[in-house]
Formats: sequence, C-alpha cells, structure tokens
Amino acid sequence: MSKAVVKQTDQSVNGLFRRLGVEARTLPRTRPLYRRLVALLEGGIARGDVPPGFQLPPERDLAAALRISRATVVSAYRELESRGLVRGYVGRGTFVSARPDAASAPFAWRGKMAAATLQATDSTVRDLVRAASDPAVMSLAAGVPALECFPAAAFHEAMNHVLATHATAAWCHGPTEGVPRFRAAIAERFGGEPEHVLVLAGAQQGLDLLARCLIDPGDAVVIDRPGYLGAIQTFRNAHARLLGWDVSGGDLDELEELLLRYRPKLFYTNPTHQNPTGATLPVRTRRELLDLAARYRLPIVEDDTYRELALTGPPTPPSLFTLDEGHTVVIRLNSFSKMLAPGLRLGWISAVRPIVDQLALIKQVVDPHTQNLSQLVVGRLIENGTFDAHLGTLRAEHRRRRDAVVTALRQHMPPSALRFNVPEGGMYLWCQLPAHVRARTVQEQALRESVMVLAGDPFYVDQGGDHRLRICYTAQPTARAAHAAKVLARAFAAAAREGPLEPATVRVV
Repeated sequence: MSKAVVKQTDQSVNGLFRRLGVEARTLPRTRPLYRRLVALLEGGIARGDVPPGFQLPPERDLAAALRISRATVVSAYRELESRGLVRGYVGRGTFVSARPDAASAPFAWRGKMAAATLQATDSTVRDLVRAASDPAVMSLAAGVPALECFPAAAFHEAMNHVLATHATAAWCHGPTEGVPRFRAAIAERFGGEPEHVLVLAGAQQGLDLLARCLIDPGDAVVIDRPGYLGAIQTFRNAHARLLGWDVSGGDLDELEELLLRYRPKLFYTNPTHQNPTGATLPVRTRRELLDLAARYRLPIVEDDTYRELALTGPPTPPSLFTLDEGHTVVIRLNSFSKMLAPGLRLGWISAVRPIVDQLALIKQVVDPHTQNLSQLVVGRLIENGTFDAHLGTLRAEHRRRRDAVVTALRQHMPPSALRFNVPEGGMYLWCQLPAHVRARTVQEQALRESVMVLAGDPFYVDQGGDHRLRICYTAQPTARAAHAAKVLARAFAAAAREGPLEPATVRVV
C-alpha cells in the first residue's frame, strides 16, 4: 500500500472519530463490541455529527484503528444498514443514508428507499397541483382550463345513460389498452385507427410508460427548450441525457447538429401552442422535421395536449402525427385534462401497433386498466357532440380570460417590467423579467399574498429561466385578473429591491 493511500485512510478513520468527539482508545470494550460500535455511530448520525452522505471508513481500516476484528465492524455496518441508517455499495463503500426516525420506528424509512428513488427530489409538479386544489390560493401556476365551463349536466346525463345501459362494462375489468368503444371514439374524433390507441390515466402516465419503453440509462433525448417540466422530470428520472432544442426559433439546422453529435434515442416536442412559450411550429417546419427524423431514424413523441385550445389566428397546422403518413415515426400523446378537467385523469397515446402492445405490457404491471366509467362517459360525450360544443364554449371563455389578464398586467405592472407575446392558443403567458429581477423571488413574494405563478427555471434542461415567469391565464375567472396583477406588481417591486441576480450554478443533467 502506498504512503498516499495510507495517509488518506488515516484521515478517513480519524475524521470519523473527530466528528463523533471520541478517540478510538476510549471505545468501551464491553461485549458484544459490535453493539457498542452501533450505538456510537447511531448516536453520531442522530445528532447530525455524521450527516447523510458521509462515507464511513472501510471495515478493515476501522477495525485496525479500534483493534477489533473486521467481522465485528462488518456486523456493526450490517446492523446500521438494517436500521436504514447507512447503505453499502459494492466497489464504492458505505455511506450514511438517513438519520433515525421517531423513537417508535424500528428503522429509518428513508434509509430503506431505493437509491434511484432518492434522486427524485424536484417537487414542482406536486406543488403545482397542491396549490391548484387549495381554495386559499389563487393559482396561476398549474395549467387548468376554465372549470366553470365543464358540461356538468351533460356529463351527469351521460353517466346515467352508461350506468343504465352498460353497467357491467363500467364496473368489471376492462382491456389494458382501453374500452374498445372509447378507443373507436378517440380514433374517429382525433384521427388514427382504434387499434393504435392506448388509453391512459393522464398524459403523465404516458410519458412514464414511454420512458420505460424507449429509454436506457445514458440515452440522449432531445426536448424543447424551454419545455414541459413533467417531461423533463420523467426523462431525467429515467437517467437520460437531456439536450435542449430552441423550440421558439425552430432552427432545424441546430436540431440536425444535435442529431449528428449525440445520436439521440428520441425527440420530445410540444409543437402546437407549446407549453410554456405558446409557440406553434409552421407546417413547413413540421414537414422538414419529419424528413429529418426519417433520415436519422429518430422517433418523435408529439405532445398534442393544447391543439384544441386555439383562440385566434390562422387555422392550426396539422399535427406531426397526421403529417406522418403511415405513422412510422411519430408517437402522439394527448389528454382530456386541458380540454375537460384534470380530475378525470384520462388521456391516450396513438402509435404503431408494436409500440401500443409493448406499452400495454408495461402499463398492466402498475395499472391493469384505466377506469372504465370515465372512458364510457367521455366517449358518449364525443359521440353525441357534447364534447365539440363544449370546446367552443371553452375557447370563448379562455379568450376572455386571456384578454382580462393581459389588460390587467399592462395596467398595473410597471412599464417594461413584464414582456410577453399574446398567445393565439394554449393556456400560458411566457413572461420576460428585467435582468436584475429574479423570477423565483417574484414567485415567493406573490405566494405570500396567496397568488401562485411559476418561475421559469424548471422548464429548462440546463441553466435558464431565471428571469422568466409562466402565468396560466385560463385558471381564474376574469373578475380576479386585476387582483392578481396588483399582487404581481407588488411582488415585482419587492424582487427588484433585492438587487441583481447572483451567479447561477450550472445544472448537471
């Protein structure tokens, strides 16, 4: 063993005992010794002297320092691991994983969690939906349609009809792929073939299934920059290497350079009324994108969630899925969360049969089938025309809400404080703040007055978004727009007083 290694080992052992505030020679020699060592280390972990993430000395080195057998140290480490306090990794060593839980708990639950699970630390989506369901908070953060427009009477009538005529189908098990009648209604209304439709418990489930199906750890994935934060989280948790493509610019030369350099596994994009920017790719760019994908044999996951929410302007270009004749390249993802209500948890994927079959096999493990009753009821709303009539009502109300929020912000915010383009569809204003104002500070200040908006940084796969805010203009009635704008004006003023932004740290992906 080299002197450098010996010195490093000595520091590791000595460092541990310095943290514990004891010396090796003071360790009580009462039997059994491993229990004395467990008590010593557990006490240090509980006090925080030895924090989570701290690497314990190798068993052999600790045994030599304490003049005890290596088997005694191994027994102590195993006991600590069974209590969830440490975790051993082959080839890496033993690390403190958690502090003890309450006195009544026999082990630390966090220490029992899978290592991959502990990497999921971004709570943005959970915070969004929690705030959206809190009546004490005026949420302009989560993407929620005008729920006051929900066709409650027609939904109730459709449910009664289903229960009166198809009760058995509603209450029994159903196919993992989805109820055949609902799949047929989806295909008839949105295009494609019924056998190419997989019904989901929301679009987020679809993203999770696609990540499980298509991505191996280390695979490169190109995604809109900025892009949907739920997709970013899902692909990041699948240990993909995320590469951002500027969706607003729509530069296909930039995209081709990414394809040449990284050979990505797939490309995720939200090309129509994009979340968060509101941008829509023109049809020429879409055709060129499909040619590029075919040339590089690149699957495209098209998030088509906002297609039906056009408010003004020219007709929306055809989807990538529609332009992809034969559906050889594009997998389309959609949801009724933005068109009807997020509480339905109902969406679907359209793809070639091999992908649908494989996704269904993955889905059945955690979700044998999506709720039959919701499928049958929404299917009936599509069949009898209620759904399309509702979309007309919804678009008109969203247009009123967009205009109310835009007017209120222009009236109450300082000039040049918040720059944005008025979108022609979707749900969001993508706002630019001055360079000396942090979006996170504005978000925090507004939340103190129970108004929630969303800072832009979660929408980037790399450093970005520090001066961006996303505001959902569809979530609140027009009468609340002025109050929200006044709160944001005060939040902006408070953030401006804090001074320029400190240097940001680069996010590793």
